[in-house]
Amino acid sequence: MDVREYAAANAAEFSQALRQWLAIPSVSADPARHADVRRSAEWLADYLGRTGFPVAEVWETKGLPAVYAHWPAAGENAPRVLVYGHHDVQPADLADGWDNPPFDPVQKGDLIYGRGASDDKGQVLFHALGLRACLAASGATAPPVSLTMLIEGEEEVGSPNFAALLRERKDQLGPDVIVISDTTMWAADIPSICTGMRGLAEAEITVTGPSRDLHSGSFGGGVPNPVHALAALLAGLHDADGRVRLPGFYDDVVPLPDQERDLLAKLPFDEKEWLIDAGGSGAACGEAGFTTLERIWARPTAEVNGVWGGHTGPGPKTIIPREAHAKVSFRLVADQEPAAVIASLRDYVDSSTPNGLVATLTPGNGVRPCRSAIDSPAVAAARRAMERAFGRPVLFTREGGSGPEADLADILAAPLAFVAVGLDADRIHAPNEYVDLSRLLRGAETAAYLWEELAAAGAGPR
Repeated sequence: MDVREYAAANAAEFSQALRQWLAIPSVSADPARHADVRRSAEWLADYLGRTGFPVAEVWETKGLPAVYAHWPAAGENAPRVLVYGHHDVQPADLADGWDNPPFDPVQKGDLIYGRGASDDKGQVLFHALGLRACLAASGATAPPVSLTMLIEGEEEVGSPNFAALLRERKDQLGPDVIVISDTTMWAADIPSICTGMRGLAEAEITVTGPSRDLHSGSFGGGVPNPVHALAALLAGLHDADGRVRLPGFYDDVVPLPDQERDLLAKLPFDEKEWLIDAGGSGAACGEAGFTTLERIWARPTAEVNGVWGGHTGPGPKTIIPREAHAKVSFRLVADQEPAAVIASLRDYVDSSTPNGLVATLTPGNGVRPCRSAIDSPAVAAARRAMERAFGRPVLFTREGGSGPEADLADILAAPLAFVAVGLDADRIHAPNEYVDLSRLLRGAETAAYLWEELAAAGAGPR
């Protein structure tokens, strides 16, 4: 029985197991669900152990638990491969607009509905099926690579304890290649590999003036207005070409290589359809000199997320407000550092605040960006494996979201290869999240071929 036949023959069992796991409401953002996050970790460790992993256990952190499973290769000097994913999920409630209870998963045809179906439980679980298919097709009793799965339980809340876990367990993990299965591909009939994810820096800005709100008739035009000052500061974040004006903001940006730029241009991107998906936005805009895909995947941004200050209730209230506030965020690309961007923002705010006003900046979470070279042996092996599974050429994409991938690559000193079969259409983080079982089977097939391709490439492909 070949890999595809094995995956198809075990599809029903795989679907049943996935739905059983999806029924555990492992919502890391809700303290009332933290016991369920632990139950989810225990379920996965038990399942991977029954799949055949000689070691499958729950790893504790200072927060919520991760799952570690390891299956050594039969031969010596085989590549050491680590698969990363997460078992925690976004909050979900029937009242949000779900057709069925989000933690009572259902299958309709090939579509499996439930919170976490695509992000990320379905994409974690296809690796177990892929490994079984690889062994069944080869007749071997151990995989051709030394395979580790590390599935964390706090990704949806920013992975606050994951870097510490990686440092603590670095010697035990020691991979040559890290496989990420927490992204998407372009379309169901257009397989693709992600080569980078943007990072994130966040902050809140408060501009304070008088000790109380002032009558605008008595004081207007005579004292600085915090809302005016904040509005001017925010408007000055960009120049006329859409470039961010923070000092040194682009100093560490790695330009998009011409080869990758050409490959992105091959994607069948319909900007009008994209604008419809973008909430019916009336036009595309952004940094001059770049396409829309380049802007949202490979260029850094500055965004104002919220502004408030002064009177916002019904009717007039003619005042000079005491203070004004804004929340801002920056999507970062390699090799920008969140801390450096926040430091630059602080300099900009200090230099832009008028006399008589005080501006304070409170940093938020930071996530570092990551990227993979499209010509690396690891990415090349992933591309060959996906092309074998899907039977068509594989293109390249990037993603605008953020995760702990940069920490994985840096702390474990290994290259990343993104292998995923999710779609943006899977309603990730939204009501009625789903995944197509047929795509998960192609994912399992890709994983089976990937272990062969990496083994053929030799130990430690870089």
